[in-house]
Amino acid sequence: MVKIIESALQSLKSFECHLDFFCVHRYYFKPMTGVNLTTWILNPVLGLMIFLFIFRIILTWYPQVNLNRFPLNLIAWPTEPFLVLLRKLVPPIGGVDITPIIWVGIFSLLREILLGQQGLLTMLSRVS
Repeated sequence: MVKIIESALQSLKSFECHLDFFCVHRYYFKPMTGVNLTTWILNPVLGLMIFLFIFRIILTWYPQVNLNRFPLNLIAWPTEPFLVLLRKLVPPIGGVDITPIIWVGIFSLLREILLGQQGLLTMLSRVS
């Protein structure tokens, strides 16, 4: 009787491995370590900042737009502190503010270095 139960459990385990596409397997879930939590937080934050700065680049084409009004202030408020810092170092070139372009490059590089396919946090999460 015990051998029958062990055999049934063994076949059930092998059946479970064949149905990975349809059912949740216990190995899919990683424990939430500090590295995984940092990755989980940084990825959307850096992605959102890149998106906001790209939108800010588009807004530089329309200097008459009031950035203090509702839909645009959601873009201006998070990006303006970064732009003010860089505007002290990089003045507008030919009347065009290029600081949002520089910040898109900085945030993209930072995201790739930390979270890219061979990024530092990605490699750390594979080790732990």
